Amino acid sequence: MTAGARMSPAWFLVRLCAAVLAGASAGCDGGTQAPAPSFFADRNPDRLSAWGQFDVSGGTLVLGERVVPYDLSTPLFTDYALKLRTIWIPDGLGPGRLRADEAPDFPVGTVISKTFYYVRAAADGPDRARLHVLKQDDASGVLDPRLADLARVHLVETRLLVHRATGWEPVSYIWNQAQDEAYLAKLGDVMAMSLDDGRGGRQAFAYIVPDINQCASCHAPNNTTRAIEPLGVRERHLNRQVRYRGAAENQLAYLHAADLLAAMPEAGDALANADWRDPAQPLALRARAYLDINCAHCHNPVGPADTSGLDLTATAEHGLATGLCKLPIAAGSGTGGRAFSIVPGAPDASILVHRMETTDPAAMMPELGRALAHDEGVDLIRRWVAAMDGSC
Repeated sequence: MTAGARMSPAWFLVRLCAAVLAGASAGCDGGTQAPAPSFFADRNPDRLSAWGQFDVSGGTLVLGERVVPYDLSTPLFTDYALKLRTIWIPDGLGPGRLRADEAPDFPVGTVISKTFYYVRAAADGPDRARLHVLKQDDASGVLDPRLADLARVHLVETRLLVHRATGWEPVSYIWNQAQDEAYLAKLGDVMAMSLDDGRGGRQAFAYIVPDINQCASCHAPNNTTRAIEPLGVRERHLNRQVRYRGAAENQLAYLHAADLLAAMPEAGDALANADWRDPAQPLALRARAYLDINCAHCHNPVGPADTSGLDLTATAEHGLATGLCKLPIAAGSGTGGRAFSIVPGAPDASILVHRMETTDPAAMMPELGRALAHDEGVDLIRRWVAAMDGSC
């Protein structure tokens, strides 16, 4: 199939089942049928299943009709949670239109979902009140094969962004202990967990589900309009090679073929972030991509952290604006006694590194979305800073 061709809904579903959930019978050979998604224009049902984005009743996760998974070049860190990301546009509404530095112009009726889950670790040890999970980075691909056997994973929460006539609205659901349904959650939650590093180490932490008002802390990247919008579906995060049907192909082209995105960018004009996990890509590009997805929703020229003067978008010119020898403006005690955001060659003297690796709620960045430090992400930024020449 050429990149410009269109898939019929039935053809697309069959290929998705066969290629991505290889080895799972549900929805592919007579098992659980793919649910029919629904759009709710002015209310939020109590149960996630009412949206029909996917079904878990058969012990495997089956996507709804025309619900398409996607992946990011560099994903946001959330206490080592893995994430299933999907987009659904009701039939007949037409695709979204790519915009260079914004989310695509998706039609009213679009539902974007993100389900947070962990791979289960052995539930041994004296503290049975905690859920024991494995430490794994969000590198599961478009649709994690482990979702074909839900006994292997623990579903934590599913967040929806629903495009209604009044704009994008966040809706959150928390999965029950039986793992057969998620229920509407307006007030958030705190879950006791322990992270198993796979080498005998275990670290207790509190996984925090944000309340509905806290969603705007990240999803309102313009501090003037305060409009909620999707973040991960921007062109630069989607423009990557993925394996939807076995062979690697460009994700933008695939989403275009699935009728989720309209006209493709001209060759050479598409924005693309680096994959922070790929050692073959330049260190600086990987570091900038990591800061972009994890920090730039606040640290951009019009964001909630605009008073800091720190711009961590991937396209900002590296220098004072990105923290190089930059004096803190509003960091307070969050500096940890350090003088500059980034000191070339000296990660231990850099505020940026300190705020990423601390778990002190008064100093850590991002302020929401993590209780743990991302060891691998901190190491990446440390190496980037250590490789810089010059002095402050």
